[in-house]
Amino acid sequence: MTKSVNIAIIGAGVVGSAFINQLTALKSSINYNVILLSTSKKALISNNYNPLDLSNFQDSLSKTTQSSLSIDDLIAYLVKSPKPTILVDNTSNELMANSYPLFINNGISIATPNKKAFSSDLKLWNDIFENEGKDNDKFGLCYHESSVGAGLPLISPLKEMISTGDEVKTIEGIFSGTLSYIFNEFSTIESNNTKFSDIVKIAKDLGYTEPDPRDDLNGLDVARKVTILARISGLDIQSPTSFPVHSLIPKDLESVESSDEYMQKLPNFDNEMDELKLQASKEGKVLRFIGKVDVLANKASVEIAKYDYSHPFASLKGSDNVISIKTKRYPNPLIIQGAGAGADVTAMGVLGDVIKIGQRIAK
Repeated sequence: MTKSVNIAIIGAGVVGSAFINQLTALKSSINYNVILLSTSKKALISNNYNPLDLSNFQDSLSKTTQSSLSIDDLIAYLVKSPKPTILVDNTSNELMANSYPLFINNGISIATPNKKAFSSDLKLWNDIFENEGKDNDKFGLCYHESSVGAGLPLISPLKEMISTGDEVKTIEGIFSGTLSYIFNEFSTIESNNTKFSDIVKIAKDLGYTEPDPRDDLNGLDVARKVTILARISGLDIQSPTSFPVHSLIPKDLESVESSDEYMQKLPNFDNEMDELKLQASKEGKVLRFIGKVDVLANKASVEIAKYDYSHPFASLKGSDNVISIKTKRYPNPLIIQGAGAGADVTAMGVLGDVIKIGQRIAK
């Protein structure tokens, strides 16, 4: 008899759509039946828990009159599922993230790229994972590979190292595709006179940044990823704002009202970044924006760092992420590099988590 699980998908945007396309094309010995698909306002719901027809899901969502369910109603619906259930949260919704313990304690597993669930208050982290490894029939599982490096194999290998007795010493990396691109173009091995503000503008025009680039340049996204890796490594980091985070936003521009005004005034502050780049160049180094977890020193940080031209971080191209993990077993660090952002690779990471959960709970 073929095993199966039921899936509820929250979010049908860029990542959600990519996930649905990958899931419907999946060849597997397990049936992954989508019984609910919801946006923030509308939902497709199977009343009899049979698989939904997702062949034209965007059109179906636009036509349905069914409103999305509240958290409580969603849990009540999924608890009655005749098959084990996985909630796939493809949003960055904070309310949904805060509700993960409710789902898990009701036997509903979770696969998600939502960083907020794992990098907010430490209590939420502890509540999510307090029953990890216990009875899978009673408590749901929670996988979040894509919360740090999209589809990069990072969280699963790191957890495996630790669970087999390895000891993490340091993790450092370039965790933002946006800031990777900006610094790779701004501070290069070959000298250039490119201004920081010009690169930010190009990155914005290419769609690499958020609509308001300050949402990337404040360093908080990197801080959230560092928080997640630090907690996996055993540090009790309270929140992404509980350790030093270098903001690339000049103080005088933190309070400007609009993104347009910010971009207009940013060239007035190029001198500081020019001086940093020049000093690094004189030392035979380049600048990179990195996150770091130092387990031995019990601290985390997000900062601008200088690297020799021979360092793997110095030769990075485009918007790739790169992470260096040094452990007791890997004194020469393990380097993981590749696309750390983008709908397809993020969806791939979420789908990989769904498959791992399905292999453990399918009936």
